[in-house]
Amino acid sequence: MGVTTPSVVTTEPAVTDTPAVGTPLSVTEPAPVDTTTPVGMTTPVDTTPPAVGTRPVATSRALTGPAPTIAPRRRIGVRTFDLATQVAVMAIVNRTPDSFYDRGRTFALDAAVAGALRAVEQGADWVDIGGVPFSPDTPPVSVAEELDRVLPVVQAVRATSDVVISVDTYRPEVAARCVAAGADVVNDTSGLREPAMADVVAATGATIVIAHSLAAPHTHHPRPTYGDVVTEVADFLRQRVELARARGVRDEQIVIDPGHDLNKNTDHSLELIRRLPEIAALGYPTLVALSRKDFVGETLGRPRSDRLPGSLAAAALCVLGGARIVRTHDVAATVDAVRMTEAVLGLRRPVEHRHNR
Repeated sequence: MGVTTPSVVTTEPAVTDTPAVGTPLSVTEPAPVDTTTPVGMTTPVDTTPPAVGTRPVATSRALTGPAPTIAPRRRIGVRTFDLATQVAVMAIVNRTPDSFYDRGRTFALDAAVAGALRAVEQGADWVDIGGVPFSPDTPPVSVAEELDRVLPVVQAVRATSDVVISVDTYRPEVAARCVAAGADVVNDTSGLREPAMADVVAATGATIVIAHSLAAPHTHHPRPTYGDVVTEVADFLRQRVELARARGVRDEQIVIDPGHDLNKNTDHSLELIRRLPEIAALGYPTLVALSRKDFVGETLGRPRSDRLPGSLAAAALCVLGGARIVRTHDVAATVDAVRMTEAVLGLRRPVEHRHNR
């Protein structure tokens, strides 16, 4: 099936001929780089060995994309995050028999709970528990069935761990029950299409992830088109944030998500990565959900089982662009990729200093 390529505004020079699939675009050579100071640095590098495990002074580095400026330091559950200087990793735990990647691996209750606790051991800061796939090609799930799937997992994980618990739902009644049971975050992939969700969040004090999508939940939207995907996603998120604030949600409760692959084709998702700083510039902490998605598979020609390297590359690029929460199926590998990216950006010290000392 053909797709309509969006018309986008970009700083790259125009390409007059369409290249063969898989060939690199021809672009103008970049200007010479000043090598007297490393790229991204505002001051010379301090070579004094730091104390192991301490964070550097954040102002000693310039990020490629903007760090969040609106309530970057926030308490979520019992944990405190400074999202101006750190990146959180969110583990995916799907209690569904038909998830696009794991195909029911954590559908059983004990498997879902074990998967969540294993993710915590591997370094996840958040666990995101879902009971309804986003795809409209899966059978409908009632409110009662969704609660039967997610509520026991929330309860069991909360009884065992202080990890941040997120519930992936667009239904206000599910969100309210799960927050009452111990969830700290509502991950709403519908972007507050149900305004009552904002009321639940305002009343409970939970964090809300507002994601961009075009279609109503569980609805087909073939061949999505945009004039400028990044501008339109940013405008949508700005409007939804204002809706949330108008209904009593505080700034420190809000996280935004551009919704890679949600009613978007591969070109759209790649453009969102390329221009993620424009989304991050809205000021709220930005979450990215990239793990093993179709844009990774189509870009590399890989099945879901072979998309981890591409997902990690996309995650690192998004952190460079200003993302501060990364959602993933592969916790251990993503934690390493994110922590390495933080270290390159000067947001984290290496664990040890032995080489050539």
